Amino acid sequence: MALVFPHAPGFVSRLHYWRPSFHSAVDAASPISDSVTLSESTISWSTVQYATSAESGFVSGSLDKKTIVDRTFKTYVIENRYLKVTLLPEYGGRILSIIYKPTGHEQLYRTEVGVPYGINASNFYYDWLMVYGGIFPTFPDAEHGKAWLKPWNFKVLKESAGEVTVSMSLKDDFAYSAAPTQFLKGSTGVEATYYVTLKADRAALDARVVLKNPQPYAIDYEYWTCTTLAPGSDPKNPKTTGGAEIIAPIEAYSTPAWSANLSEGDESFGPGKSRFEKLRYFKNWPTMGIAYAAPDMQGGNFWGVINHDNEEGIIRIADNTVTRGLKMWTWGFPSFTNETDARKDPSEARPYVELWAGVSDQFFHRAKLPAGSEVSVTETYSPIVGMSNVTDANENILINLSAAAPDVKLQFFSIEPATPLRVTLKRGDAILFNDAVEADPKNGNRISAALPLGAGGEQVRLTITTMDGKELIAAETR
Repeated sequence: MALVFPHAPGFVSRLHYWRPSFHSAVDAASPISDSVTLSESTISWSTVQYATSAESGFVSGSLDKKTIVDRTFKTYVIENRYLKVTLLPEYGGRILSIIYKPTGHEQLYRTEVGVPYGINASNFYYDWLMVYGGIFPTFPDAEHGKAWLKPWNFKVLKESAGEVTVSMSLKDDFAYSAAPTQFLKGSTGVEATYYVTLKADRAALDARVVLKNPQPYAIDYEYWTCTTLAPGSDPKNPKTTGGAEIIAPIEAYSTPAWSANLSEGDESFGPGKSRFEKLRYFKNWPTMGIAYAAPDMQGGNFWGVINHDNEEGIIRIADNTVTRGLKMWTWGFPSFTNETDARKDPSEARPYVELWAGVSDQFFHRAKLPAGSEVSVTETYSPIVGMSNVTDANENILINLSAAAPDVKLQFFSIEPATPLRVTLKRGDAILFNDAVEADPKNGNRISAALPLGAGGEQVRLTITTMDGKELIAAETR
């Protein structure tokens, strides 16, 4: 017998479902129509005072942390009933903000006052860096590459009530003459285009990066999508909270030698590998540092962050056989516990989680882009609510499925919440749950079903379909 507890203590969401006698009424209901809009806006960003050269190098002696200046950027805002997305082409071709409307919360980090750092430390292409935030492509080299502060060309490719698709593009035809020695010299000629799509009735943002090599020869390159994540936070003060957990289907990580303090206390998985369980939690990062999925994502198609303070998260879903690398970075948990007033005490060390998706496994491990070829990276960024973990995901549904006596538990988030669903849970031939379910975009959905006695060791199988039988996701307990 299937047991459903829509109001049980500790359940943060309600499960809406109909019994079979009500299915005809559900099918006949007219859904509320949704539409997508595109508009222009501006955003003001404060930084401490500094100056750069014509090549974007840092002007020695120009840093003045006591003086704060404002810059105004032109932005583009794409909205539907679930998301408000702000794009900033002229500073790195980035997705600057994703607000999930059912909760009113921001999903991406955005620094209040930018502070240049790493000046003359030979860590970055221009020998300095400044974080603004959001999601943005980095190429053709490691450590933010050389496009993060450049203006990208913006185009509207499709604008209708059902879909808005835009592109931001940039060609690597420039170079910094004083780049540190570990970076590529000159320009590669790589042409990068970042496509961003929002569709009606869809509570996720779809993106695609295309890199083209127009040269008649292969080139060495790196590509990484950098994401600075702060799910479930205040849109006026977005930041990663103390309850943040990195969600990724990996068991082990490795660190550069200078980040070895991150792995202290972790059980070794062999030379250079540490157990990931501890470092999942932001609170366990003692200082800043880098951790890489080891040996890489091994085909896992999602990662992201869940804020357990309100069980709201954001998850990137992608073909990680293309972007097989996962690089993780934070300034350490003291950036949260010791956070200062950004305007009174500007500092680069702020509470956010950076997760990177790369075509190689680590920084400075370059890949090759064959002559006249291109590589395409397709991504979906989905907010989630009411989920404590993710075990499986695709472009339709994200789920957290587990089974332990006496019951099986399911949490899920539908990316198209207006679509009525059928959820089926089976163990062997025994049907544990089989009913229509209405997705809850504000709280997510939870189902608990009793495991039959003496059912043996079979895995519990989940299938979620549309009401006309189209399969959206299928998974088994592990």
